[in-house]
Amino acid sequence: MTTKYGRSAWIDRFPKSRVPSYARHNGPLDTDVAIVGGGLTGCATAYAFAAAGVKVALFEAGQLGRSGSGPAAGWVPDDLGASFIDVEKAHGLRAARHAWQSWRRSALDFGALARRLNLKCGLAPRGSLIVAATPEQATRLTREHKARRAAGVEVSQVSGRAIAAETALAAAMGLRSRTGATLDPYRATLGLAAAAAARGAQIFERSPVTRTSFSRRSAEVRTEGGTIRAARVVIATGTPTDLCRSLARHVWFRSAFLALTAAVPAKVRARLGRRTVVVRDMAAPPHVIRWVDADRLLVMGADAETPPPRQRDKVIVQRTGQLMYELSTLYPDISGLLPEYGWDAPYARTVDGLPYIGPHRNYPHHLFAFGDVSHGVTGAHLASRILLRHHLGEPDAADEVFGFNR
Repeated sequence: MTTKYGRSAWIDRFPKSRVPSYARHNGPLDTDVAIVGGGLTGCATAYAFAAAGVKVALFEAGQLGRSGSGPAAGWVPDDLGASFIDVEKAHGLRAARHAWQSWRRSALDFGALARRLNLKCGLAPRGSLIVAATPEQATRLTREHKARRAAGVEVSQVSGRAIAAETALAAAMGLRSRTGATLDPYRATLGLAAAAAARGAQIFERSPVTRTSFSRRSAEVRTEGGTIRAARVVIATGTPTDLCRSLARHVWFRSAFLALTAAVPAKVRARLGRRTVVVRDMAAPPHVIRWVDADRLLVMGADAETPPPRQRDKVIVQRTGQLMYELSTLYPDISGLLPEYGWDAPYARTVDGLPYIGPHRNYPHHLFAFGDVSHGVTGAHLASRILLRHHLGEPDAADEVFGFNR
């Protein structure tokens, strides 16, 4: 078997004959909202706005879901992937509680939305375990548990023995969250786009936005095909781009790497636990481990500064090998198993681990969504709701923790 490098398994395994094709943008256009970015956040936002009766048009530079969403880990976490203690220190108890409660509620709401829209994305309920392997990690995780419980954030402590029985991992202790799910992120993106289009959203592929500008009353978006006038522009690109270059100072540009194993033999699978949860450890950087197709392990981690384009292919090969080695130290029984796929997933990391969602004072008539470090679907759904509330002039006080002024 030859490993397929630089290709997301979700995208590569989707039948090419079923990949939808949307028109290029051509000619002038007037709309209420123009969305830049056709990933999970962009498509979820297009659906939310269209379902609310807002006239919306989405512009994707390439094809839907093939940038930051198709390469994602494919889960719906109810945890931000940041430290509650650190967020509480930076922003206060109330803000930290709002952030975690909003995230959990969004995880539940997305599952309900996916079922209501009948998205064909393999959605399956899956809780998660944050596991501590060393005494030092266990001490930190115990403090985290106490802080979350004191704030009323739902989480339960799990013993090392219970973790071993469930996941076959050696751990000192862990924290369990029962809310969450796994899915195919590429199919979820395409499904949300189709649902948005059915509600009247206009979707354009291969239509890179070259510039956005604003006047006192409106905004203007330009593509090679023409000019779009809109009351609002939503930048849902996951990371700051040249359209908002000054906002790059708010983040570090990082890449996570993912490796999907070949099918794990049945005898080995029987020794690897019940395969019913998503596991995240406390390594630096952490690993996220989940099962795919019931017989393959997907591991994400080895995060690093995003490499220059000329080095990307070489780095993916190196990081895939590193991930497989690290996975074998966690599960020695899979030693010698080859990776079927290895790829990268670029993202932007903020100083406090919370995404930025909402307006920025230097960009009138613009809304932004970037900086989600959870690598999951939850942040995309939450962003779509927060952005809609801002557009309708009905922001929630809990949204402030994700704003630029926090």
